Amino acid sequence: MEKRVIGIILTILGVIGLIYAGVSFVNGKSGMYNIKLMSVFGILGLIFFLSGIGLIRNTKDKAT
Repeated sequence: MEKRVIGIILTILGVIGLIYAGVSFVNGKSGMYNIKLMSVFGILGLIFFLSGIGLIRNTKDKAT
């Protein structure tokens, strides 16, 4: 059950990171700082999202 909770937390953090990168892309300026910010949040958001989904899918619940 703990792995599933960690997977849910990672998935939520990944979605937040991807949303922040998208909002930064839409509202951002064309400076180098903004491009780095978007890429860092986008990549980290994608990694967190995919690892969270993987944990949720691969964790098997045992009846106790």
